[in-house]
Amino acid sequence: MIKREGYIKLGILFLLVIAAYIPTFQWMFIRWTVRDTYYSHGFLIPFISFFIVWLKRGELKKLKFIPTKSGWVLFLSSIILHLLCVRFRVSFLSGFALIPVIMGLILLVLGKEFLKQLFFPVLFLAFMVPLPEVVIANLSFRLKIFAAQIATFFIRAFGVAAIREGSVIRTAHSYIMVEDPCSGIRSLVALIALGALMAYFSNLSKTKKVILFISSVPIAIATNVVRIVALSLASEMYGTKLALGLFHNIMGILVFVLAFFGLVLIGKILE
Repeated sequence: MIKREGYIKLGILFLLVIAAYIPTFQWMFIRWTVRDTYYSHGFLIPFISFFIVWLKRGELKKLKFIPTKSGWVLFLSSIILHLLCVRFRVSFLSGFALIPVIMGLILLVLGKEFLKQLFFPVLFLAFMVPLPEVVIANLSFRLKIFAAQIATFFIRAFGVAAIREGSVIRTAHSYIMVEDPCSGIRSLVALIALGALMAYFSNLSKTKKVILFISSVPIAIATNVVRIVALSLASEMYGTKLALGLFHNIMGILVFVLAFFGLVLIGKILE
């Protein structure tokens, strides 16, 4: 009965927090749905977190219900931060503040043991919060230049003459421009989240879990380079129209497939 009352209390407080967070959720929704967004996966993150909690339902039922007042410090400080962020329109920081708000609620109503079990699914919610556009733009620019440099090297290694001008790769009869959507930032953001999930569900040691998670970054960059090289070679051999049409879309899908199998391979090696 105590546990049931605790869950009801947590649910009520959680709904109040959701109501307070409506402006931030509206901002997130816009960033998730805007054209050429890098956060279209944002919709999935809460469902994945809830699914992980559901998988843990058996373990949670066994825990003792021991609320701790220390949760007030985390909860109130995070709520104050959220309100300040809403006031000054620092939406991304408000979004990240939701994580300690939820953790504070869990401490207040359920206790430390529950937080220990729910730490990852709550922390995973951070992947639904879009970074500031200026950060994304800067990171995207650096990634597309780096990807173009590496891709040019490999194109030459295949015996095709190529030069790079900024983010433009020119071959003898064609050229492609590595634009922001092709910088790899979209796959990088999504694959870091996937890497976190795969590391969490793996049977590896903590150190190896971290290695698997971190490996998602070079894998995302490497698969994007493969995509750029393939598009450049296809453009040179068959023309820009074909390379930037159906083949471009197919390679976009293959990037995620290759990256997924890359993470699986790293996981197997670490085992």
